[in-house]
Amino acid sequence: MAHSGRAAGILATLLLATVPGTASAVPGAAPPRRTAGTAHAAARSWAGSWETAPSGTAAALPGAAVRNVVHLSAGGGTLRVRLSNRLGSAPLRLGAVTVALRRGSGADAVRGTMRTATFHGARTATVAPGQDLLSDPVRLAVPAAADLLVTVFTPDNSGPATYHRTALQTSYLARAGAGRADDLGGGAYTTAISNWYYVTGVDVRGTAAGSVVAFGDSLTDGDGSTPEANHRWPDLLAQRLRDRLLGVLNAGISGNRLLRDSGGPSALARLDADALDRAGARFLVVLEGINDIKGSPDALDAGAYADAYRTLVTRAHARGIRVVGVTLTPFGGYSAYTPAREAVRQRVNELIRTGRIFDAVADADTAVRDPADPRRILPAYDPGDHLHFNDRGMRAVADAVGHALPR
Repeated sequence: MAHSGRAAGILATLLLATVPGTASAVPGAAPPRRTAGTAHAAARSWAGSWETAPSGTAAALPGAAVRNVVHLSAGGGTLRVRLSNRLGSAPLRLGAVTVALRRGSGADAVRGTMRTATFHGARTATVAPGQDLLSDPVRLAVPAAADLLVTVFTPDNSGPATYHRTALQTSYLARAGAGRADDLGGGAYTTAISNWYYVTGVDVRGTAAGSVVAFGDSLTDGDGSTPEANHRWPDLLAQRLRDRLLGVLNAGISGNRLLRDSGGPSALARLDADALDRAGARFLVVLEGINDIKGSPDALDAGAYADAYRTLVTRAHARGIRVVGVTLTPFGGYSAYTPAREAVRQRVNELIRTGRIFDAVADADTAVRDPADPRRILPAYDPGDHLHFNDRGMRAVADAVGHALPR
């Protein structure tokens, strides 16, 4: 489902090549502006533990409660949630918002963990169109890799609901949601849904030392991986980084492009809202551009990609955020593949590897391509569409990024 023109307008305003097992800084890359503070101080600050980027709108759910299931990366002793009306066209009234640890694999909450989120001390709030809203801090100890239930009751028809389309995670809907937001049992949540409604982030405070933002398209969003398994490459990267106490945030949107809006804002248009503004962001990992190459109209000027990447890096460095560039992966066999587009991909990858644009480079191309035919994904990593990755392919990308991520 695409953004409306108005919604897109709101958002628009708003290593040397690394192969698995090796990593090195890119010589000559401009260093980010360093920020003051120690690791100890950082651990007491807010850090992102989970994110999804708004990717469209759906019909409002007046009188319903949505029990969103989100999988945290970093743990903490206090949390806060971000609710979004960024793509909405009318004020969004929040009748109740609760958080709880999930029990089992359904909509049940762990006894003793249900908490009501407040907003400036109130249990209800109104979010203006085009805006996000952070809750007050909620005292709840959450471990790393926990499933959290974020339940949102909307009493009124507030117009189009901001949501993330491709969740690869079942959440639950209680159509008669009044008074149900704090139910421990999930019995009232009889409708399964495959999207995340309104909630776009969870931050934690405690031991987390910061966060990594994975910024990209459907390859980052998780298309091709097993639903319900948290096997997107950012999830698998979070497992690798647990000993570094870093959260990993997934800012992938299926269909996203680097150079132009297409069914939503371009990477440059959404960079602040979905990446740089996120709590505790220390690293930005950029895997963007394949949709420009395979899309219409043709985008065959490799220099335009390099200019866009440099803009991303400059803006991140201004926030003290280091940037890892990821090479674009093969798509031979995909319906939009042509030799001319493959030539662009090769030129763009050469710029990523040797152009001294990024602080470090993760060579996902080398990690996932078929040595017998480098235009294609290795068959063991291909879910069958010759573009996305299955779980094994997602692991290969996560390993390449993990090796490249600066210390």
